[in-house]
Amino acid sequence: MREQGLTGNLVIMSQSERDPVFLDAVLRPAPPLSAQAMVLVLGAVGLVNFILGMIFVLKGAWPVMPFMGLDVLLLVWAFRRCRQRAQSYEHIVLSLSCLRITRHPFGEQTSEISLNPYWLNVAIEEEAEQPRHLLLSSHGRSVEVGGFLAPNERLRLAQLLRQALTAAKSYRD
Repeated sequence: MREQGLTGNLVIMSQSERDPVFLDAVLRPAPPLSAQAMVLVLGAVGLVNFILGMIFVLKGAWPVMPFMGLDVLLLVWAFRRCRQRAQSYEHIVLSLSCLRITRHPFGEQTSEISLNPYWLNVAIEEEAEQPRHLLLSSHGRSVEVGGFLAPNERLRLAQLLRQALTAAKSYRD
């Protein structure tokens, strides 16, 4: 069973003999509308706006027409931006020696954060019964991961991280 946004499982695979990998997960935002659905929505909104705009033009309020087109253009921009942002992802790799979080934001520089897994704490800040932030803390540094995930996906990721940390701490050569 694959959950939206969260790809990866608790895996033990050998990166090398000395540093096995206990978790290799790729976190992705939920995908936006499909291209077909987007065209359908934009076409429907464009058609409704054109009809309403023509009604205003026929009643003598022609200056309204450009604004009817402007909101369709704004919707096109918003959909396009949403599709671009959906290409961002985070890659989390837990090995015996480090927890590495690599962020790949769309249109920005990739960043990498490394934490010591031995002292790693996985915490979920909750507000009004909903998990808000998944924080990984080690040696006074806290990093939020999966900010774009749905609340149930953040809980699942926290479970996977805790299981992988337990497996890593009990690992013997």
